[in-house]
Amino acid sequence: MKRVVAVIAVLVLAVTTFAAVGLAVRGALPDDSGPTARPTPSPTTPPPASVTEAPAPDLADLYSQRIDWQPCETNDEHDCGLLTVPVDYSEPQEETIELALLRVPASGERVGSMVVNPGGPGARGTSYAAAAGQVFREPLLEGFDVVGFDPRGVGRSAPVDCLSDEELNASLAGDPTPDTAEEQAAYKEGVLSYGDECVDNSGPVVGHVTTTEAARDMDVLRSALGEETLTYFGASYGTKLGATYAELFPEQVGRFVLDGAVDVALDPQSLSLDQAEGFETALRAYVQNCLDSTDNCFLGDSVEEGLDTISGLLDTIDEEPLPAGDRELTVGNAFYGIITPLYNRDYWFLLSTALASALEGKGSALMQLADAYASRNADGTYADNSVEANYAINCLDDPTSVPFSKVPSLFEVFEEASPTFGRVFAWGMTSCRGIAVTSSEEPLTIRGEGAAPIVVLGTSRDPATPLKWARALAGQLDSGVLVERDGDGHTAYNAGNECIDTLVEDYLLAGDVPADGTTC
Repeated sequence: MKRVVAVIAVLVLAVTTFAAVGLAVRGALPDDSGPTARPTPSPTTPPPASVTEAPAPDLADLYSQRIDWQPCETNDEHDCGLLTVPVDYSEPQEETIELALLRVPASGERVGSMVVNPGGPGARGTSYAAAAGQVFREPLLEGFDVVGFDPRGVGRSAPVDCLSDEELNASLAGDPTPDTAEEQAAYKEGVLSYGDECVDNSGPVVGHVTTTEAARDMDVLRSALGEETLTYFGASYGTKLGATYAELFPEQVGRFVLDGAVDVALDPQSLSLDQAEGFETALRAYVQNCLDSTDNCFLGDSVEEGLDTISGLLDTIDEEPLPAGDRELTVGNAFYGIITPLYNRDYWFLLSTALASALEGKGSALMQLADAYASRNADGTYADNSVEANYAINCLDDPTSVPFSKVPSLFEVFEEASPTFGRVFAWGMTSCRGIAVTSSEEPLTIRGEGAAPIVVLGTSRDPATPLKWARALAGQLDSGVLVERDGDGHTAYNAGNECIDTLVEDYLLAGDVPADGTTC
């Protein structure tokens, strides 16, 4: 088996709402496998939108399609369906693919359809919609059919396939901060081979999984749902997808909420630096909480001591992996295990349990958290292709990367941003060196000129998407409306802040636009 090492995609960490990661930690993420039969479509299905809404004549057939909703295999209260889209929008009459859809019908008086995306890139929108009862509060569940789709290349939508399960295990366990010449050579080999594997195993779709193409798919979905405008809730990377849609189809923008926003104007290095700083800030807040909530924090007597304890643990694991059942917890696994619960303050207790156990020489608890991040099942299989799709989409959107020999020159600036994680993020800047395909899509400048108001949410101590990204995106969008939440964790809605929750629901349901700059 080819040696594969850790490959951290351009954004270094998937910017995914914690609903996906958090529910996986709890073992509660639904998996609606698909339709069973082909009954009469649900009465909540509206008539299809007019064919004349197609942006080009050769897309008319795609825009006129109607979704054949069917009860999902694992939950007959959910509807599953398929949407046909072209592999290449420049040749829409050629090869097509099918996107997996899942709908949770409105439980009360229906307002319309709300399309949702949890981020990633690479997270499954069908699973996000299936978990609507945990993700959204009752007012939205009553008023909207919650519709999720697996974006192209993700989940059950012509999925990108790069590595076998064994190879993916090795990749995630690989050393993300190679120190010796031997480790660096292995790291380089893994990075350069990753892209080739994706092309060899995925087929032509791997060259057409950009955010721009996914946004075009969303407009086909809007038409198939019979909606004149799109109502959309996008979290994390889903904010980039929503902003891209607004640039391409401003007149079709209905009520948009972009939660945990990505600054779409930043280059990959700036994004990675900001994420490194964000996770360091979250880790400091976690240690401070340990000090504030216990008489004797197991990490030390100060924030700095606590951070030193965690850094020392990572150094120890780098030298000698910890036993974790029939596996070994490597420093790569430990990195993912630590950052996973930082996405949500409610899961900090899991991090404490795992770190305390690791300090005693036992790695199973941190390994479980690392597995949750990568959607790895207990039997060694993977529930989805989120890791591989994240790589393909990010690198196709922007293949910019740093030569391997230049990485050491980045250490100072990255370690200033994050003493604990800086070198991981610095090495992650090489990830797209191996991308073996390029996109024909032209880069977009996101403004969304002419779109209806777009509400952009940011959280003050968000580890994955810093608050300044939300401020930037709200300013970049011609109709952006900024709302800030003071708090911890990734994304703002349904995180225990009644001000935010009510504001979002009033906007989506009634169109009440909040004041720009509102702080909750």
